[in-house]
Amino acid sequence: MIKILRYTEYLYLAVAIVSIYKVATLWSVEPKETYIFIFFAVVSIAMFLFRRKYRKRFEQRKQDNQQ
Repeated sequence: MIKILRYTEYLYLAVAIVSIYKVATLWSVEPKETYIFIFFAVVSIAMFLFRRKYRKRFEQRKQDNQQ
């Protein structure tokens, strides 16, 4: 279960990286279309941080219950 949570964290990080890449490549061509990718990047980074905090809390709770 914890490995799945770890993989979803990095999936959000991958989406953020792809979105930032798209912003960098499309900014000079179509600046109005890049706003959606900026939004995806910000949300993906926020979800990465949220899921990471949640996973660490879950691991700590599991460790406390085992002791």
